[in-house]
Amino acid sequence: MTYCVAVKLNAGLVFLSDSRTNAGLDQISTFRKMIVYEKPGERFMCLLSAGNLSISQSVREILQVEQVEDIDGGEPITIWNAKSMFDAARVLGSAVRHVYERDGESLKRAGVEFNVSMIFGGQILGEGMRLFQVYSAGNFIEATAETPFFQVGESKYGKPVLDRVITPETPLDEAAKCVLVSMDSTLKSNLSVGLPLDLAVYEVDQLQSDKITCIDENNPYFRMVHNTWGQKLREVFDSIEHPTWDGSHTEVPLICGSARNQPLKKISNSKEKLI
Repeated sequence: MTYCVAVKLNAGLVFLSDSRTNAGLDQISTFRKMIVYEKPGERFMCLLSAGNLSISQSVREILQVEQVEDIDGGEPITIWNAKSMFDAARVLGSAVRHVYERDGESLKRAGVEFNVSMIFGGQILGEGMRLFQVYSAGNFIEATAETPFFQVGESKYGKPVLDRVITPETPLDEAAKCVLVSMDSTLKSNLSVGLPLDLAVYEVDQLQSDKITCIDENNPYFRMVHNTWGQKLREVFDSIEHPTWDGSHTEVPLICGSARNQPLKKISNSKEKLI
């Protein structure tokens, strides 16, 4: 399993991925899930992948040379000459289908599901930033103002903080901090996600990025985030009043009358009806 997250903001894009893969409790390895494609001044693109490692590695390899037809009759479109991120996403979808056509039946006979999920985003000169989530069939959806982030892999533990913090107006550094908290929550709750992490931050219209780093267990900033987040959560939890059951004074009673919803009825013998 893995966890990858990407955020699209007015100010730029943030990408974060872990690096753990496992094929059982005693077969745990480290493989990077992020790859950056960049021609400074022309295009910046970042790909995150989750799912079957052999499939995602094959897709990444084929993506380097994959081509799709230009409906306007021009030269075949690749990720290196695509004039829009939408066309680049089409090339990625074609690469996914290419791998399925080559390996899908063999995997099925071996009892292996064709499972790959990807996040692909960036900016190409002449258009704005775009962010896509690509599925196993090669189809994809695009991030919007209402849905400014995508997650693949073990997403449930890190989603609540993203839902509460991320909006299109969120500053880049705040979003980077938020995705690291999201990852820390996932690391805390799921052993199939693990360090090191890859983080990339892209500023709008720069068409390149130097804000790319690898984060391991000795990284001072991530250790600070881990310790502070745990401490502050405990402090907030401790500041919430306990429920009262003995009728003592409180501004927030737990037991209160309701005409519509009565307390659960107890069953005391076998003759009583459940309803």
